[in-house]
Amino acid sequence: MALLLLSPMYGGGALLIREVVRRTGRGWPTILLLALAYGVAEPALFDHSLFNASFQGYDFGDATYVPALGISASNALAFCIGHAVWSISVPIAIVEMLVPDRRTTPWLGRIGMTVTGVLYLLGGTIVFLWAAKSQHFLPSVPQFAVSIAVVLGLIGAAFALRRLPLGASDRPGPNPWLVGAAAFFASSLFFLLGGNWLHVAVKTGLIAAMAVAVALWSSRAGWGARHRFALTGGTLLTYVWGGFVCATFVGNTGPIDRIGNVIFSLGAIVLLMLAARKIRKI
Repeated sequence: MALLLLSPMYGGGALLIREVVRRTGRGWPTILLLALAYGVAEPALFDHSLFNASFQGYDFGDATYVPALGISASNALAFCIGHAVWSISVPIAIVEMLVPDRRTTPWLGRIGMTVTGVLYLLGGTIVFLWAAKSQHFLPSVPQFAVSIAVVLGLIGAAFALRRLPLGASDRPGPNPWLVGAAAFFASSLFFLLGGNWLHVAVKTGLIAAMAVAVALWSSRAGWGARHRFALTGGTLLTYVWGGFVCATFVGNTGPIDRIGNVIFSLGAIVLLMLAARKIRKI
């Protein structure tokens, strides 16, 4: 049931971002900034987990809690980056790799865009109403206002962004296995680190390091589909094992829960295998 209720917001958001970016001829920097805007909107404006320290009975008031903002810095980073990377960017990358001939072209017409937008708003409204009713919590007016400002600022930055003047490099691109290993290591470490200020600093450093590394790598000669696959696959595989850790953390360790983890993990691996077959044909 939860999957059905969440799909319009998550799937609709990812598809809407992908279509808007490809229709306007922009690329991955814009996708990532819009994904981050989604990553802020989802926990701040829809389910309010960013501000609700006892969301679904969990204690989010950890050592990095900032009373002036009403948020945990550690959980804010985990929620916002987690949604931006795994809820939006990775699914877009995987699905585009499955159709390499149409990777950068729009897939929807006007009606499809309208339906997708309506589904996203409908999904967000359902989650908002569920959270307000079940959690008995709403962020304050200043928290709503600041969150909306941040989301709008990220959207504005996404469309104001121009291609970074890194220049093309004659150096050969990195080995795709290196790219995949770096993505898996960085995303796994990000996933594992917990709730103190040192971990927040390390997570922030990981994000910055990977952003710089990918920007430099992608400017080199030979960067292409295999590198994008390695980057995406290494990041996705973190969630293959991470799903079991999350389920254990929240106490969902029954047979049905574990079967669900196995099914979704196998689904992710199958998608990667299908994408790999497409990449080999290029």
